[in-house]
Amino acid sequence: MTRGVRFDYDGARVLVTGGSRGIGRASALAFCDAGAQVTVSGTRERDAVEVDLDGMDYRRLELRDAAAVDALGASYESLDVLVNNAGANFPDGGDEWQPDVFDQALALNLGGPFRLTVACRPALRAAGGSVVNLASLSALRAVPFVPGYAAAKAGLVSATVTLSAAWAGEGIRVNAVAPGVIETRMTAPMMGIPEVVDPQLAHVPMGRFGTVDEIAPAVLFLASDAASYLTGHTLLVDGGYATY
Repeated sequence: MTRGVRFDYDGARVLVTGGSRGIGRASALAFCDAGAQVTVSGTRERDAVEVDLDGMDYRRLELRDAAAVDALGASYESLDVLVNNAGANFPDGGDEWQPDVFDQALALNLGGPFRLTVACRPALRAAGGSVVNLASLSALRAVPFVPGYAAAKAGLVSATVTLSAAWAGEGIRVNAVAPGVIETRMTAPMMGIPEVVDPQLAHVPMGRFGTVDEIAPAVLFLASDAASYLTGHTLLVDGGYATY
């Protein structure tokens, strides 16, 4: 039995931040496969990006650079989908328990996405567009080694609710996806440490970690007309972690 779902984004203009790796890349590829005109952003110059970006536009963007964020948002006259995926823990290699590093984690993972979303508001309004924020299960549980990242993701969930209510009258929907533990470059360092991995797996009823290709369909769904009556929602994609 085939139970696949095919999305149609023919001609849609889509911006995916952090779209050169991990969940962002999987989402960008899925939008491309569905016919969208996709732009991805990353912190490196295009010729330093290690993956194939054929078929996509690329913009270099540092989310803590307010002028660059504003300029990217202003470059769109119309935007169908904004995926706020870019983010990182341990900004600049620092310890998030240090207040200055904590502030940087908030700037990178919350302030930057919020600023970009506001900058894209006229373009989203022109298209009747949709915003999908990449939150995290860390927004809902204690993650002591990345307090700044976790706080930022909790803030992003709250911002999702607030923006959705404020902009519903403009035809803009705002939702979020909160992945559980997903096998990505960010989580790779923990995968070889049983004392870290085993307790995490013990909380996942499905008995395994997720993949980026299991997150991308949730992103496309929330941005699609199939979710036309969904806004302000955070969709957990976590193998049951939060309920176990």
